[in-house]
Formats: sequence, C-alpha cells, structure tokens
Amino acid sequence: MKGRTAMRRSLALTAAAAVLAGLSATAVATASATAPGVERGKPRPLAGMRILLSNDDSMRAAKASNSDGMGLYELRRAMCAAGADVVVMAPWQVQSGKGTAVTNGGALTVQRRTALPAGYDGDCAGAPSGGAVFGVCLGEDGCAPDSPGATPADTVKLALRGGLAAKAGWKDAPDLVLTGINSGPNVAASVNDSGTVGAAVAAIDQGVPALAFSSSGDESQLYFPRENYRAHAEFGARFVAGLKERGLLTPAFALKVDYPDVSAGRKAGAPVWTRVGDGAVAYHAYERRGTGDTFDIALGLCEGGESESGGECAESRADADSTWLLGEGHVTVAPITWDRTYGTPVDARRELTAVRRYVEREAPRP
Repeated sequence: MKGRTAMRRSLALTAAAAVLAGLSATAVATASATAPGVERGKPRPLAGMRILLSNDDSMRAAKASNSDGMGLYELRRAMCAAGADVVVMAPWQVQSGKGTAVTNGGALTVQRRTALPAGYDGDCAGAPSGGAVFGVCLGEDGCAPDSPGATPADTVKLALRGGLAAKAGWKDAPDLVLTGINSGPNVAASVNDSGTVGAAVAAIDQGVPALAFSSSGDESQLYFPRENYRAHAEFGARFVAGLKERGLLTPAFALKVDYPDVSAGRKAGAPVWTRVGDGAVAYHAYERRGTGDTFDIALGLCEGGESESGGECAESRADADSTWLLGEGHVTVAPITWDRTYGTPVDARRELTAVRRYVEREAPRP
C-alpha cells in the first residue's frame, strides 16, 4: 500500500509539474502548416501538452455504425489541432462494459497501427510523437484480427507503467489522459459498467488527470453520427484548454463529459454540472432458453417508465446526468473518483469547487 501511494504521489507531482511548466512557458504557440484544419497563426492552446488517449471501443473504426472507435480518431484530431502531442493506446477489440476490469495473468502485446482510417492519417503529422496509434491485445505472438483485446483499464495502466516509455519514449507521466469518445452516453447506472469511465479512473488512480468523453447516438442509439463525435471533440479541446489555462487539471477526480445528439441540427445546450443518476437508461436482461441452463444476455432500454425493468429505470435526482443530457439536450459534466468508501469526506473540495465554477460560469459553449 505504501508503494502504491508513493507511486501515485510521484506521478501526481510529475503531472502537476508538467502542467505548471506548460503554463509558465509561452502561453500561445503558432500553428504549423502541417496540422490539418489549423490556420497558420491560429493559437494552439494545448501546445506542449502530452496526452494519452484510450477508450473501450477499440482503435479499429471499421464498422458502418461508427461504434468501434471512430470517436477516438475525432478526439485525436481535435487535440492535435489544438497543439497537443497525442499517443493512443487502446484495446485491440471492442471492450465496452468492462468497467475497471484488469487482466491478471499472461501477456499483453502493444502493436502499432500503421494504416489509419481514411481521413485521419495526417491529423498529428506535426506532433513530436506523430500521433502514434497502438492497439493492445492479449497474448505474446502479435495481434491478429481475431486476437482478444486488453481491457480499457489494462491499456492505461500498461501505458503509465512502462508502455509509453517503451513505445513512445515518454519517460515521465503524460500531462493528461483522455478516454473516448465513447459510442453512446455513459450516464446513470451505466457509469459503473463503462470501460470509458473505468479507463479514466485507472489514470487518476495513478495520479494523472483524466477526462472521459461519451457522445449520444442518433434516435435509434444504433448509429453514431460522425457529426456528434466531431462537435464533442472540438468542444472537448476548448474545454480542456480552459481547464489548463486556469490550472484546474487535477488527479483528485476525473471528469465525465457527455454530449447530446446534434446530428439532426439541434444545438447542444450549455455545460451543466451534474451528478451520476440513480436510475437507469439501459440495463442487462437475462432470458432463459426454455428449461435449460443457458441464459441469453439482452440489453433492455428504459423508455420513460419502470414497469419493464422492475423499477430500476426510475430517476430521483433533479441534477442527474441522464436528465440533463437526454431530456434537456445539454452537455453534462460530473466528477468521478476511484474512492468507493461510502461517506468519505471530499479531499479536494477547493479544486472541486473551482472546477464546478468553471463549468457553470466560464466553460466554452458548444
């Protein structure tokens, strides 16, 4: 326990020092001609920052539904355009719903992806690390198309405990860990299952500031429009820049940032400070096959009532993330911590108050 605490404090000091160094350096850098989507002379507010990017949807971005990592590439694009040096270490296969699960034995392979999804290959060409993208699989003989993926928490822990040093040359902790953008919202009861949130928790557990991003799908929640990812990513870059400028990036807690569906032309509402809801938006259902021993796993959706799920859909919190995101169409922000001790005092109350004030009064508007 003492060793783990020492590691957390050491990484926290490293991350804090890096943030302070970035703030005390030149405040605004100039965009290079190699950065796609960035005009020459345009301010690059994240210049000098090193960001580790992961998710639970994998780094494949191959499905027509955009549910297997397309959001990761939009987030990578926006952060590099803002001047950050970004390295991706993400699960080889989709690992949605893994929460904070880790792999306890065997081996992990970190394999670089050389051919990126169309349209994203040059996004980080001017960054020191070139926007390197790595997939992490289970096993020791390389990652094949059918290799099982590491969990989201695996990828972050591996990156912070030697993976970044070995594969990207980063000897110290990154300034920030970003996870997502997830395909679908992570609100209410689903937060406990979310690998996107679990990966962010793994980062703050090691003393590195983290944010977890999730975007809504369209009305069907089966298709995840690129417009939603792009709007969220561009907002996210400005949101992170505001936190950085104010010295509010802290490993005391992670921030969960969810974005509404804007693909039909509706504008996202201003950021709202929320709590994780105590109801459910979706739930797991288990259907027995006849009279045998097998149960099929199905996903149930709450549709404004609680009859189908035995009451777990009911939401009692007025400031619930699900209410403000899905019902009101706002960007929602909620603080998340690794500490599961019930009734524990808030250790970083001053930082929490400052971040809440930023979200409510000063954060960028979508």
